[in-house]
Amino acid sequence: MIADQWPLFGLVLRTPRLELRLPDLERLAELAELAKGGVHDPAVQPFVAEWTDATPERVAASVLQWSWNNWARWQPESWSLGLVAIAGGRVVGTQSVEANRFAGLREVGTGSWLGRAEHGRGYGTEMRAAVLELAFTGLGAQFATSEAFEDNHASYGVSRKLGYADDGISRHVVRGAPLVSRRLRLDRAGWEKARTIPVTIEGLDGCMGMFGV
Repeated sequence: MIADQWPLFGLVLRTPRLELRLPDLERLAELAELAKGGVHDPAVQPFVAEWTDATPERVAASVLQWSWNNWARWQPESWSLGLVAIAGGRVVGTQSVEANRFAGLREVGTGSWLGRAEHGRGYGTEMRAAVLELAFTGLGAQFATSEAFEDNHASYGVSRKLGYADDGISRHVVRGAPLVSRRLRLDRAGWEKARTIPVTIEGLDGCMGMFGV
């Protein structure tokens, strides 16, 4: 089995409505098809990387390449775990958690997107809560960070709900124009106070060395 060679394939996070796991090729193809159908209003660009401005076919290919690149580049000192979120047997989006020099810094960052038809159902909160449980409880993180453009109220709302506090701003150029994004930070105390969504973690023991802990 692939999990015998790459234990991350045996890692599963569960919330009341979602299952998050590393995708096999079938699930990865499903995620790419979801992205092909759009993940946000095309009038706005909520990501620093403008990958969603490409053709649907290029967007789908980018999803595949992003996942394969993360698998190939994985090191205990620098890793990015991209999980698919599954609801009712179908892929509804993806949630990532990543870190550099985690053993020393004990800090992770997160990112996510949902298919357009899945917006407004609270999945974003459950997805983020799942990887925060993995980071803080499973891996012993001390901090988690996130970032969103000022007009990305959905992402900012999830962060606020889960206990994040403002941590300054960053400036980016998107579609040729400067945009300001808000940085947010969650410490262990804030996470413990805001932790209300039950999450179970399976298969972590065999993965600890891959995360550098």
